[in-house]
Amino acid sequence: MREPLSLAMIIISIALIAAILLQSKEAGLGGLTGQDFGGSGFHVRRGIERLLFNVTIGLSAVFFILAVVTVILVG
Repeated sequence: MREPLSLAMIIISIALIAAILLQSKEAGLGGLTGQDFGGSGFHVRRGIERLLFNVTIGLSAVFFILAVVTVILVG
């Protein structure tokens, strides 16, 4: 039972990392280094940005549930 849970955790974690990195704002990887381009304020999510946000929430919930199940079943 340990191997399928470990594999599922690895796949979900890679997908979660990808979803978070795709959400970086202001085109490019500059947002990953902490650079702020002055875009502070209220922002409404629309289209693909909203979908990516919801996918990230879903993946994080699945990751949390898998972590709890792994601790309970494996040990």
